[in-house]
Amino acid sequence: MAAGDGWIGMNPDWIGNLFWLFLALALLTPLAQSRLLQLRRDGGAQRLARARGSRVLTLIEHRETYRFLGVPFLHRDAAADPERLLRAIALAPKSVPLDLILHTPGGEGLAAEQIAHALIRHPARVTVFVPHYALGGGTLLALAADEIALDPNAVLGPVEARVGPYPASAVLAAAGAGEARDARTLILAGQARKAQAQTEALVAELLLAGGASEERAAEVAGALTGGAWTPGYPIMLEEAQRLGLPVNPLLPPEVYALLDLYDTGPRSRPSTGAVRLDG
Repeated sequence: MAAGDGWIGMNPDWIGNLFWLFLALALLTPLAQSRLLQLRRDGGAQRLARARGSRVLTLIEHRETYRFLGVPFLHRDAAADPERLLRAIALAPKSVPLDLILHTPGGEGLAAEQIAHALIRHPARVTVFVPHYALGGGTLLALAADEIALDPNAVLGPVEARVGPYPASAVLAAAGAGEARDARTLILAGQARKAQAQTEALVAELLLAGGASEERAAEVAGALTGGAWTPGYPIMLEEAQRLGLPVNPLLPPEVYALLDLYDTGPRSRPSTGAVRLDG
């Protein structure tokens, strides 16, 4: 057999083996990348926990990007997992402070209300860190903390209930106008009144739990939920201080280092942070 004949005879097997090797790498590489990245995130959270003597929790909405041979080939949005966070709060030792890193445009009111109540029930100190934004339901969680570490350029937002796709205040304004109103608008207005009252009562409850007086809690709750601002109105550090919220601009460098391990872009900045409490 000539040398060329031997090479030709082995060629199909060589191509087949190369194909299966490439397929295995394509399937396993994203899994390995995801596991290594999670280990780095866990390490970052542990460094912050050691520095502060706390249990570190995260609620960071981000995008997972998978690469093969350095080329991005798959993206998926990683939604926050409120059930995981609730379990983590429940399992945290009662004497250990909690540090929660928040990066969220908001979300469903039920999950935010559950987590907020879990935070105010935790006996030890609770600190929420907001490096960029925590709107809507994220603001609810911040209000449940003993301290809000808000980057000077980060924002909280109003906590306005929605009825379907509409802000409750807008529905009430439409129903209160002098024009003819159809039955659907009147039905939505009834739901909007309930949703707005529920949201205002919840915000006042969280503020009272944080030590605010009844008068101050009612005033701030009315400001945050009454619809005077658009749902995406940015409440920056100075305005949060004027509202009497327990904010400060001091975030440890470990918080930023941990957030660097999450792909929080290039999605557009959220324009609304309203929460749905209409069921």
